[in-house]
Amino acid sequence: MNKALLEALDALEKEKQIPKEVLFDAIENSLLTACKNHFGKADNMKVEIDRETCDYFLYAEKEVVENVEDPVTQISLTDARAIDANAGVGDTVKVEIKSQEFGRIAAQNARNVITQKIREEERSVVYNIFYEKERDVVTGIVQRYVGKNISIDLGKTDAILTESEQVPTEEFRPTERIKLYVLEVKNTNKGPKVLVSRTHPELVKRLFEQEVTEIKDGTVEIMSIAREAGSRTKIAVWSNNPNVDAVGACVGMNGARVNAIVEELRGEKIDVINWDENPGNLIQNALSPAKIVAVFADPDEKTAKVVVPDYQLSLAIGKSGQNARLAARLTGYKIDIKSESQAKDAPGFRYEDYMDDYEEYDEYEEGEYEEGEYEEGEYAEEYEGEEGTENTEE
Repeated sequence: MNKALLEALDALEKEKQIPKEVLFDAIENSLLTACKNHFGKADNMKVEIDRETCDYFLYAEKEVVENVEDPVTQISLTDARAIDANAGVGDTVKVEIKSQEFGRIAAQNARNVITQKIREEERSVVYNIFYEKERDVVTGIVQRYVGKNISIDLGKTDAILTESEQVPTEEFRPTERIKLYVLEVKNTNKGPKVLVSRTHPELVKRLFEQEVTEIKDGTVEIMSIAREAGSRTKIAVWSNNPNVDAVGACVGMNGARVNAIVEELRGEKIDVINWDENPGNLIQNALSPAKIVAVFADPDEKTAKVVVPDYQLSLAIGKSGQNARLAARLTGYKIDIKSESQAKDAPGFRYEDYMDDYEEYDEYEEGEYEEGEYEEGEYAEEYEGEEGTENTEE
């Protein structure tokens, strides 16, 4: 038994997660390569390796002839009968080849074949591991700054956090552990290239999935998310169980769950709101903490006009328009916000603008304009909303 070789293969399989069968194939190919380098060709060369003992049999299949013209592929009848007493002209016999006969160059080439195969398989294993984590969150250790990029140790490979995927307000120290969203994994000649991000909205979503049990088991769903990395995130959640409060589950007792995510995001503010199929209610929730007087939403045009108290206008708009921007992205609606004073003379911001005949208002059925549609809002300007495909919290 070739005990040393067997132990080496077991170690490689365990440490580098390379299947032993792949290693056996690499050894077989290396021996055939050595034969080709030594004899000039290896078409009739075969290798048999016992997977249990690692003992191998390297041989050449030679045709028995009376006059040998090619000693690599032919053998005389006399020599053939020394191997097999029943051999006859025209038969094929297996002639063992001693690997000790190989020259130094042939042996070196054989070793290189094995080494190259191990490297290729190691890269393939690492690529497969991280390819499965694409669009997911991984934990990495900050190594060093490479210019404006950051080298991150992911264990089996390194990743580069580019400047464009960094939050401008975040600074990291070497050996610090951070969470990263895996954008893409590419297989290159130099091994897998892992692209990661700290700014992607899905990072917040995945952190909630890890932190909130109800999201993990499907009781609570993240319906939409809007994020301005490093500043604020809004996330809309929905509960499939009427007995489970979606916002409460995400926030946790005394804010424990959401605070853990805020800490990981270095203090980024997170607003968690309830999702609502009624666009008016959803827009009102999205514009919190501002108070809303009325919301006039047009589901077909994906636009909404929002009226807020005069003293709430700046809160509804938010600093540099951030609150309104995030609400527009979260809901997918283009939101136009005005104060009550501004709305008095603005078309589309008054109840009568939606009546065929305002004088016959009392004749309209109650509920024609549901109270839930007029919700708190913000913003004297219009913001184009993007479909919310991401998540946010408070």
